[in-house]
Amino acid sequence: MFTNFRSRSARYGLASAAVVALAVPTALVGTAGPASAAAACGVAGPYKDGTIVDQTAGVSANIRTGSSTSCGVRGYADNQDTLLYYCYTRNSSGSTWTYLWDANDNKYGWVSDSLLPGNGSNYSCGF
Repeated sequence: MFTNFRSRSARYGLASAAVVALAVPTALVGTAGPASAAAACGVAGPYKDGTIVDQTAGVSANIRTGSSTSCGVRGYADNQDTLLYYCYTRNSSGSTWTYLWDANDNKYGWVSDSLLPGNGSNYSCGF
């Protein structure tokens, strides 16, 4: 008795909706952008940003040779140093790091974004 209750178009409509619902997650996964990768020790970031900031008062951050605490320290972004942002990348633990130039000390390197004004650069290095 109930088999004739639904019309053929209603059954196909439900089947079409199910196919679309299953296809949406695949489309969302396919549209993800390229993942950023950590900058190995000794690798510089390309100049993409150009934002100039003064380091936050009372904060001193290590300027490193790569985007990891395992990379060597080349200098310090000290209290109110003038910093020029180049770009950022994301390391294997998910933290973002900005490649920058410290104009006060003439040092280039990577600083964890959590220690920078504005959370660092807004421009991905692309690697």
